[in-house]
Amino acid sequence: MRTMLRVRVPVEAGNKAIQDGSLPKIIQATVEKLKPEAAYFFPENGVRTAMFVFDMKDTSEIPQLAESFFMGLNASVEFFPVMNGDDLQKGLGSLASNK
Repeated sequence: MRTMLRVRVPVEAGNKAIQDGSLPKIIQATVEKLKPEAAYFFPENGVRTAMFVFDMKDTSEIPQLAESFFMGLNASVEFFPVMNGDDLQKGLGSLASNK
């Protein structure tokens, strides 16, 4: 299932992780593991934020992904099922055929 992962890193924890080199290592490991179709990095509400769009094959992946951010960066983590334009058209098309 196409999934969006949003990670928010508190400023103090992010500063420490940049200084000790763990932030880029955690991000790189995540990208290698997820092989996301998209990854974005930006400030949101004053904290470092990352968003990854990837294919989650099973919900058992959630703890593996979340714990590296929880433990390594004291980050908040959210997962959202998402669609691209093709998925939306397919879903809306099935609604039209049900009428």
